[in-house]
Amino acid sequence: MSDEPLQVSIKILEKEYRIACAQHEQEDLKASARLLDHRMREIRQNGRVIGTDRIAVMAALNIAHDLIQLQRAQPGLDPDAGRRLRELQERISMALANEPPAEQPAETPLAEPAEPLLDASNERV
Repeated sequence: MSDEPLQVSIKILEKEYRIACAQHEQEDLKASARLLDHRMREIRQNGRVIGTDRIAVMAALNIAHDLIQLQRAQPGLDPDAGRRLRELQERISMALANEPPAEQPAETPLAEPAEPLLDASNERV
């Protein structure tokens, strides 16, 4: 996987933006743009805030407030946890994709594996 920046096109309130980002961050950027677009549309529909700049500032304040509330609710949450969770999910998916399904007769109950299939005891979340 290349970390070379690529141009991603996103649309917020009918306006298109081209943003440079690493390929592995492309989906997160698109999800962030969808969230921002949704929040800005809610504020615009409310009708109390006029002007795209003011709507953007209000949306940013609301999202920042949500983030602070989330951080307070989970004070031990490591800021790098999201990235590490995604990497762990990718490793699990790759491990499951590369492992052939176990052949078990229908009448035989599944036995416990001698060793765990995935040892994530060294992973921090």
